Amino acid sequence: MLHKFIPFKQKELTTEEQLTKSKDFYHLLNERRSVREFSDRSVPKEVIENIIKAGGTAPSGAHKEPWTFCVISNSALKTEIRKAAEEEEKKSYGGRMSDRWKEDLEPLGTTWEKPFIEIAPYIIVVFKRVHETVEGEKRNNYYVNESIGIACGMLISAIHNAGLVTLTHTPSPMNFLGKILKRPENERAYLLLPVGYAANDAEVPDLQRKTINELMVVYN
Repeated sequence: MLHKFIPFKQKELTTEEQLTKSKDFYHLLNERRSVREFSDRSVPKEVIENIIKAGGTAPSGAHKEPWTFCVISNSALKTEIRKAAEEEEKKSYGGRMSDRWKEDLEPLGTTWEKPFIEIAPYIIVVFKRVHETVEGEKRNNYYVNESIGIACGMLISAIHNAGLVTLTHTPSPMNFLGKILKRPENERAYLLLPVGYAANDAEVPDLQRKTINELMVVYN
């Protein structure tokens, strides 16, 4: 049975408006950086809700919306998550990672220690929903990784747009997050994002992004 279809409406922009808005949006996102030093300064919960809603506007396979965004501000839970994450990270830095991987990370100054999990006022853990149970029947979702990857990109953009910072953290394996947060068996942890303000003395590496000629290949 088809969904009810409604007229698509979008304001048409002039060429000048398109150029201005696209340039402004690029400059906004180009200021985004991965920050590892957070302030414990509070953030209004409504801001976090708006960020989550923005992530939830992402397209998804057959419109299954295969995601759950878990928002954690509870101090005890954050401490438990940090402890478990650091246990996995310590094992990774201690032997799971290849020498080349660790060499590539060395200029960034990363370590197995993750204090930002406790310091940031909020942690968002994104779970992918690999299937649903409908009337006792297991029904797989489609293009789950692709869909949730897009949602996370939109989520990160929304965080930056709100004047906040984040960092993508993927401790591997991540099964402990489902256990700590008591998520159902059809959900798998995908990404952990601390969200808040940067510490006053926060620093980031002086990196250069690829140029347009390195990013884009044009076929006329």
